[in-house]
Amino acid sequence: MALMDFIKKQFIDIIEWTEQRDGVLAWRFPMADREIQNGASLTVRESQLAMFVDQGQVADVFGPGMHRLTTQTLPVLTYLKNWDKLFQSPFKSDVYFFATRQQLDRRWGTSQPVTIRDKDFGAVRLRAFGNYAFHIADPKLFHTQVSGTRDTYTVDDLDGQLRGLMLQHISDAVAGSGIPFLDLAANQVEFATQLREATGPAFAALGLALDSVTVQNVSLPEELQKILDQKIGMGMVGNDMGKFMQYQTAQSLPKFAEGAAAGGGVVGDAMGLGAGVALGQVMAQQLQQGLQPQAPAAAAAHAAAVGVSPDEVVALLDKLGDLKAKGVLTDEEFSAKKAELLKKLV
Repeated sequence: MALMDFIKKQFIDIIEWTEQRDGVLAWRFPMADREIQNGASLTVRESQLAMFVDQGQVADVFGPGMHRLTTQTLPVLTYLKNWDKLFQSPFKSDVYFFATRQQLDRRWGTSQPVTIRDKDFGAVRLRAFGNYAFHIADPKLFHTQVSGTRDTYTVDDLDGQLRGLMLQHISDAVAGSGIPFLDLAANQVEFATQLREATGPAFAALGLALDSVTVQNVSLPEELQKILDQKIGMGMVGNDMGKFMQYQTAQSLPKFAEGAAAGGGVVGDAMGLGAGVALGQVMAQQLQQGLQPQAPAAAAAHAAAVGVSPDEVVALLDKLGDLKAKGVLTDEEFSAKKAELLKKLV
């Protein structure tokens, strides 16, 4: 009986991997001191690949299915061992299984802000995070470059390296997308597409395929977030100067109220608000005019009687110039609004 147990241990007639736990990318079949019987059965399930390695040299790779191991089904290994066509004896090789299904919901994110270059704002610091999915595409390359001869290699063993590759290519993705930095948060799908294209070759060099990338959040620096908020406000009011100044006035009111409550700087805040409030009143009066039936001559006379003082125009032009410097207004928009203000001088 002991002799029979000894013999059974020496020869393997069934080779398979049942994947007892998730997250395993590569697994070496336990050979110990045993040899593979000629004609043994190799079972490779869907989402698996099996690879034979003889004396450190990669030999044959088998896809899904049940394979009988003979000289006909092991052509490369047969060549390496110089077997003749009548090969009958057992042989010894390492057998590795690889999981080829997608590894989903792998997380990436910036632990620290990443500095990127933007054509409008120069160097800016960006935070972003999302997830990605990948699978083993080339088991030979993955074996030689990553997993090697380890008994088991998991996604957690590779996680830090892949996350680093994602972060390394954020700048390339932003540049390749052609999306202005202020619009980046609103174009996350395009950003994700560019990040996948920029990072894909680095994954391929490890024998992996980067299947998908998502960007769940892009955080802008606080100062640029304020500019984005202003740009959104401009988009809401369009090119209507009156609505724009009313929007600016409304934005300033909370600060004015804070200053009044604190008991300091109220006069300065009031002076800063003066121009916006004045023009807002003018535009409100003009809107009321438009809603009331008037003779053309009377309407023209009333409009001519309402104006803006030179000091108020100068204050408004200063505000517009600041917005143009920050990129909220283009040169053409600034010139148009400047001309509109100059027409209102009394």
